Amino acid sequence: MKEFYSASTKSPSQLTNISKNSKVVFSRSQVSPWLTSLAYSLGHNVVIPMYFAKIDILGQENIPKTGPVILAPTHRSRWDSLLLPYATGRYVSGRDLRFMVTSSECQGIQGWLVKRMGGFPVDTQKPAIAALRHTVELISQGEMLVIYPEGDIFRDSKVHPLKSGVARLALSAEHLHLGLDIKIIPVAINYSQPYPNWGTDVNIQIAEPIKVQDYIPGCLKQNAKKLIADLTNRLQQLSNQQSKIISHPADSLHEVW
Repeated sequence: MKEFYSASTKSPSQLTNISKNSKVVFSRSQVSPWLTSLAYSLGHNVVIPMYFAKIDILGQENIPKTGPVILAPTHRSRWDSLLLPYATGRYVSGRDLRFMVTSSECQGIQGWLVKRMGGFPVDTQKPAIAALRHTVELISQGEMLVIYPEGDIFRDSKVHPLKSGVARLALSAEHLHLGLDIKIIPVAINYSQPYPNWGTDVNIQIAEPIKVQDYIPGCLKQNAKKLIADLTNRLQQLSNQQSKIISHPADSLHEVW
């Protein structure tokens, strides 16, 4: 996603001002009411509980019921995009999620579902300014948006260097709409095996929100670096906690939480 994240260096005005003559070839996010209700019901009650052996979710109280939210999860599998609604969506927060995902993750059954449940693909081979504008628009409308800050799937359970795009987009939206009070929520997802299959265990940990408005004063570029550094630290802390739980499942829950 290199091209996409480099495009996020655009100024706030460039992300939101679309000329009348602009032709935007872009698949905007949609939420199909009937399909979303059906998918949530099947996923929550049948698919996910039957596929995974054990699902531990900690920190659901950190998900706001209203207001603009960016979920910033680690990315370990294509199952992540199904587990996030399970852990944070309408049955937990009363909210539907919007997803920014790479085009490669919008393939097959998963892609068919994602594109009809609030997801929109990012084609790294084409200019991504339309996707950026749409993202800022969704944030400004108070949606709960998922952006994978690592950019790609990594199966080694380590937090890899985060891209600056999530910080720049959040700061641009907050700058354009002062008082929007955007919150970025770090989420760590870990599986008991690198390639999840039937019977895999899942651990999901949701941290307290990072308030974007705390990073507004000063230089956008420097503030984005500070925000990314803080987000990285939060994700690393969650990852370390997951390692303790996996190593000592019987007693680590009391230590960590």
